[in-house]
Amino acid sequence: MKLRRFAVSIVLFAAAAISAAPAAEAGQTSLRAADPSVLRVGSVYVGVQSVGDGIVVRQAASPDGLASAPAREIWSAEGSDVWAPEIVVDGGRFYVYFAAGAGNLRRMYVISSVSADRGYTTNPIQLALPDGKWAIDGTLFTFNGQRWFVWSGWAGDTNGEQNLYIARMSTPTTPTGPRYIISQPRESWERVVGDPYVNEAPEVIKDPNGQLHVVYSANGSWSDQYCLADLRLRAGGDPAFVWDWYKSNGCLFGSNRATMMAGWDPTLHANGPGHHSFVLLNGDIATSPPAGPTFPLVYHAVPKGTPYSWTNRYWYTGTFCWWGSTTYSRANVPSANTNTGWGLKFFE
Repeated sequence: MKLRRFAVSIVLFAAAAISAAPAAEAGQTSLRAADPSVLRVGSVYVGVQSVGDGIVVRQAASPDGLASAPAREIWSAEGSDVWAPEIVVDGGRFYVYFAAGAGNLRRMYVISSVSADRGYTTNPIQLALPDGKWAIDGTLFTFNGQRWFVWSGWAGDTNGEQNLYIARMSTPTTPTGPRYIISQPRESWERVVGDPYVNEAPEVIKDPNGQLHVVYSANGSWSDQYCLADLRLRAGGDPAFVWDWYKSNGCLFGSNRATMMAGWDPTLHANGPGHHSFVLLNGDIATSPPAGPTFPLVYHAVPKGTPYSWTNRYWYTGTFCWWGSTTYSRANVPSANTNTGWGLKFFE
């Protein structure tokens, strides 16, 4: 759960965010920070980051260059305690979604601008997400002509479990209809570290067959068991119907062999990789990469050999590619037990 993540003081976090890293290993940048959200606009890479009670934007000519790029503040409010901002583009306008609020009152908000690094609205809009429960890590995407919002949240008013939910959006700021659960942390490999058990940080991409994927982080972010796993929507499936989603049978990017899906290897240099960002043109899943080459990835992790803690997380750059003929299996469900399609491979 991310409440513990921010138990450190805002002052300590802000200072750590600009401190220099030790000698980099395999994609480790010099930026000590978490929860990267990065997209490409033309030839410029844009990343947003929370710093205490505000949000900053960085721009650079490469994902690696973001770490040393100047940080321009685009929004702040005293005591807001911002978590995990996500930047997207819709209709030529930039939207930054973020979670804020104390304790059980944490909710999703959004600001927007016509420019990536300035001119954002000063009064955030609170998203009226269905049921009005605790919510974090939300992001907007469009699939088959329909806007959707996916986030991590609670079923009720307590933090016994963080699930992934999805809801339709009529505009980038207006949810419509109910929320639908699409994943719960119920597999043994995503329940190694709990209190609570988590599915969080969903990031959306479309595979070469046009099928939708939600790649998310599992296990507690306060441990090196943090990892990435995949949800794949069956061909022709309904994003709002939970049994149309198939979950990978283990972590696809993680640092512990015991929780990895068969055929996937653990990391060599980065501990607990998680909360990633697919670096897509305008952040648009319609620009998702084809099969074959590798494409940029940004994620956070802790260098191996370093004590695992939130304050020791850095932004890392890596790559990913599509991996064909990947079967995800399940049991005791009211629909097909297996689904074969594209999976993903991640590289440090």
